[in-house]
Amino acid sequence: MTLFPTLRTSVLLPVLLIFISMLSIQSGAALAKSLFPLVGVSGVTALRLGFGALILAVIFKPWRMHFGSNRLPLLVYGITLGGMNYLFYLSLRTVPLGIVVALEFTGPLTVAIFSSRRLFDFLWVILAIAGLWLLLPLGQNLGSISPRGAAYAIGAGACWAFYILFGQKAGNNHGAGSVAIGALISALIFCPLGIFFSDANLFSFSVLPMGIGVAILSTALPYSLEMIALTRLPARTFSTLMSMEPAIAALSGILFLGEHLILTQWIALLFIIIASLGTTLTIKKPNRARES
Repeated sequence: MTLFPTLRTSVLLPVLLIFISMLSIQSGAALAKSLFPLVGVSGVTALRLGFGALILAVIFKPWRMHFGSNRLPLLVYGITLGGMNYLFYLSLRTVPLGIVVALEFTGPLTVAIFSSRRLFDFLWVILAIAGLWLLLPLGQNLGSISPRGAAYAIGAGACWAFYILFGQKAGNNHGAGSVAIGALISALIFCPLGIFFSDANLFSFSVLPMGIGVAILSTALPYSLEMIALTRLPARTFSTLMSMEPAIAALSGILFLGEHLILTQWIALLFIIIASLGTTLTIKKPNRARES
């Protein structure tokens, strides 16, 4: 009698954690964009990764972890985490938040699609491509989307795909505390760059509290929740559950940044969301032995 509630709880918990993570990270992105005029993209990246790594270190105490010989997933996880953040912010300078996330979402969607083995599932690939065609600055009437900004967002999506794949491997090998090691690796790489290319405002009392807020909302809280979820869900399922992120990002941009999307862009976001949900509903699941 208690088996079904237990199974339902084991599924609902990681789903709830992912949803909270999406809300947190998009609120943090809106706050980060307001800091760009003060310290630049490199400075915001340094603040986010630096304070985020410190907070995660306090929570997970990575110095108590026992590392085996398989450390490559941790290294790749940390590098892609930092690259994903930096490219995301570079794109956010010139592209609305909802569109940045939709373009970035090509990474998780690719992870989901490559788990497919049926021809029918590639219908969702076509729908996603149609959405990207509407978003990317390939025509004459697509608004103010910067080609460079779009390229940065797609690059962040590639990092996101590796973040999912290697984050799951790192979590399975080293537990939830591996998120702290990944954040530390990314901070060691990108914080010196941020400090070098930023100015003295980076350490002002008016900037530091906002930087800590960005670190909590965009790194410490969501990455902790995502790492817990990644250890409880297959990578494909995790990817497809993120399908609502473009819509949440678009609403966050409207509420906090005063951004507005044209009808064509809303349709494009809808195409990408439907493609992501479609993979969840129709892609054939692997056998239980492979998912365990």
